[in-house]
Amino acid sequence: MNILNLEKITKIYGERTLFDEVTLGISDGDKIGVVGVNGTGKSTFLKIAAGLEDPDSGRVIKGNNITISYLPQTPYFDKNEKIIDYVVGGAIAIATSYNSGGSAHELENYDAISGEAKAILTKLGINDFEADITKMSGGQKKRIALARVLIKHADLLILDEPTNHLDNGMVIWLENYIKKYRGQLLMVTHDRYFLDNVTNRIVEIDKSSLYSYNENYSGFLKLKSEREEMALATEMKRQNMLRTELAWIQRGCQARSTKQQARIDRYEDMKEASRQARTSFEKQNLEMGSVYTRLGKKTIELNDISKAYGSKKLVSNFTYIFLKDDRVGFIGDNGCGKSTLMKIVSGKEKPDSGTIEIGPTVKIGFFMQENEFKDETQTVLDYVKAIGEYVVTADGKITASQMCEKFLFNPKMQWTPICKLSGGEKRRLYLLSVLMESPNVLILDEPTNDLDIETLEILEDYLDKFVGIVITVSHDRYFLDRVVDRIFAFESNGKIQQYEGGFSDYYEKSQSYMKLSEDRNQTTEKKEPVRKSSREHEKKLRFTYAEQKEFDSIDADIAALEQKIAELDKEITLAAMQYTKLNELMKEKEKCDKELEIKMDRWLYLNELNEKIQTQ
Repeated sequence: MNILNLEKITKIYGERTLFDEVTLGISDGDKIGVVGVNGTGKSTFLKIAAGLEDPDSGRVIKGNNITISYLPQTPYFDKNEKIIDYVVGGAIAIATSYNSGGSAHELENYDAISGEAKAILTKLGINDFEADITKMSGGQKKRIALARVLIKHADLLILDEPTNHLDNGMVIWLENYIKKYRGQLLMVTHDRYFLDNVTNRIVEIDKSSLYSYNENYSGFLKLKSEREEMALATEMKRQNMLRTELAWIQRGCQARSTKQQARIDRYEDMKEASRQARTSFEKQNLEMGSVYTRLGKKTIELNDISKAYGSKKLVSNFTYIFLKDDRVGFIGDNGCGKSTLMKIVSGKEKPDSGTIEIGPTVKIGFFMQENEFKDETQTVLDYVKAIGEYVVTADGKITASQMCEKFLFNPKMQWTPICKLSGGEKRRLYLLSVLMESPNVLILDEPTNDLDIETLEILEDYLDKFVGIVITVSHDRYFLDRVVDRIFAFESNGKIQQYEGGFSDYYEKSQSYMKLSEDRNQTTEKKEPVRKSSREHEKKLRFTYAEQKEFDSIDADIAALEQKIAELDKEITLAAMQYTKLNELMKEKEKCDKELEIKMDRWLYLNELNEKIQTQ
């Protein structure tokens, strides 16, 4: 049984049609993630579902006594409202709507709920419950609004970018909280691990249409890929038919009969459909290598950097030399000093002590959390052209217009004034402007905030080819795993600890260290230390002969499989109309994919074992 139905919803803003008669039913047990490119109307869709905005046509039907709790992307607060009153007030509003006990009942509810409110606020890093909300930072306001939503225990949670401004620990806590949540969920987020671990259904908004997949994010990717392959095969078939029709037209047909005129009309319809389909596939064809400037031997050297604000120590005696092609991620609790350190590295802020040496060829591109456009009446293309008419990449020159298309600004959108872009589209344009400067050191401070998944994939592909240093601050676990190979974690008192690998490697190691420390403390408290016999020796780790042989060759085996899969992809595209051959190729590709998955698992195991052997 559906608790909420959106039936044939249409919404138009100016010349842009966000939805065209789309339908969605939310049933018991549904945990739905909404995905799509910035500007497709994801936030508007959530507002319509929450009853905060009306569609132009269609209707929203809510079940009897169904309660909804909504988290906006940018929360609004009354002046001088205290944090605890705001959070508890939301829960009381729902509780008292089913009870006529009046003010005495509300007071009883307040006392009962405030304890839970304080517990959730503490988990979200808010400890001063009596503070004035209007004096808090944007990130703190978002977390306070999230606490108000979670404490309501509504039947349906509607969350717009709930992981924005949360550090990694808070994201993991929220993920576990929602997993245990007994109600339904409708959510927009770009956090792919969060989507994968929390949802059981993905809804994609694409070109005014809505596609629903009864899968988590991983399953959605597979099904979407199959849908796009079918669309590509259909388009190739249409191209073949177009060539046939074009040849008939060029032979000089005389449109004297209804039959001939119908054939001409069919040709025109196919031509228009083909033009629209080409637009969908064009972005896949434009390859962009690294936009770069040559980087010399000397890069950026930090020597005993320290920084404090009042009595709070942010960075303490941090030393690091960034190497060419370094991929480094900085993580830590909100307010620990990550953004401050990025400003120190970029030269925008000075340390209290220590020195920074920057090489003469270093050209820094800094993607900051805050960005403003001086003139929002400029069109997207004019703004990009003001930076450069074209950029030089490893693959050759790319024009400003092509760069815009690569970052999902189609020809029509390129003539749109910046003031008419959505918040996410502005972030995407700002990212493009940073890359157009041809930096050789990229500093990305929370690049995943407000960017859609498709833009993140473009950025990640770009970083794969980037010839230079990448330094990023991020709470996005997937992005860190995908991009970096070294993590620096801010710990207590401004100390920064180095870990090798991505976020998952860091998390596993840090949890192991914490558990080891706890075990040691418990052992010390409960027992006297037991002395080992001099004859007892710890068994040494080492590869077996077969494992050593496999470890030596596994990189080459994986490369060969990846090459084979790439060749099969090309053959599949060429054989789109040869159904027997296509079926054989698809089966062979599926077999290779499974082999590659097994090899990658073995690669992880062997490399972890090798690391342990080396540490030993």
